[in-house]
Amino acid sequence: MNGHIPIIRRGYLRALPRPLYGHIDSQPNMIIPGPHRHAWAQLSYAIQGHLQVWTPQARFIALSQRAVWIPAGMRHRVYESPHTQIRSLYVDGAALGLDWTDCRVLVISPLLQELIRSFSTIPIEYDPEGPDGRLARVLVDQIAVSPEAGLVLPWPSDKRLLPLCRQLHRAPDTAPNLADYGRQIGLSEKTLTRLFLQQTGLGFRLWRQRARLVHALPLLERGERITDVALACGYDSLSSFIAAFREHTGQTPREFSLRSLQANPRAD
Repeated sequence: MNGHIPIIRRGYLRALPRPLYGHIDSQPNMIIPGPHRHAWAQLSYAIQGHLQVWTPQARFIALSQRAVWIPAGMRHRVYESPHTQIRSLYVDGAALGLDWTDCRVLVISPLLQELIRSFSTIPIEYDPEGPDGRLARVLVDQIAVSPEAGLVLPWPSDKRLLPLCRQLHRAPDTAPNLADYGRQIGLSEKTLTRLFLQQTGLGFRLWRQRARLVHALPLLERGERITDVALACGYDSLSSFIAAFREHTGQTPREFSLRSLQANPRAD
């Protein structure tokens, strides 16, 4: 077979043609294909736009120069922002020595980015002992040493916390604070604070901050005014929103918005 990787539709893939297999994906603004799992590990990298991977344990968000590693057997769903272009790698972790069992966000170095781009153009059934096979091995080596970084929003399983977390995730400007929510369900703020830390590993304020930033991403990508986005995310102060966004993403909301609009100019 001499076709390129995008020819095989992933929905019909029953086994990996090689221990490392890749494809190009561009299916904007949708959950695809709903909750599912693979018999192999997956690395999803957005070369344009951003993506979110949702698992029962957390929400993993990859902005530019980030990718999400999804271990074999992990139930997940993928959300792609409008005009997202993804390069995905499917990995036989046992064969290649990548045996991470947890989902994580990885930094994609310039070298690794070019390796992924190049790998997405080679024949599906490449020669493992030839140049393409050597490229695959270098690619795997670079993935193995990639540091972790990115927005991760741990998700609680305790039913007493879920309604608050869902509201914070969906509409942070309308969600109550921890003390008010505690009064609604008959628990003290101290108890809820301890429970939140046990369930997510984060203090409530940090978790709420991350949830707000996740909510802000699609609004900024659409080019909405930064002040309006800050208000929609529950911030009373624009400067606080900008500082929090920069702390977690390494860029200001304006920089993120401009990059998104430059990559995806709106029609006049």
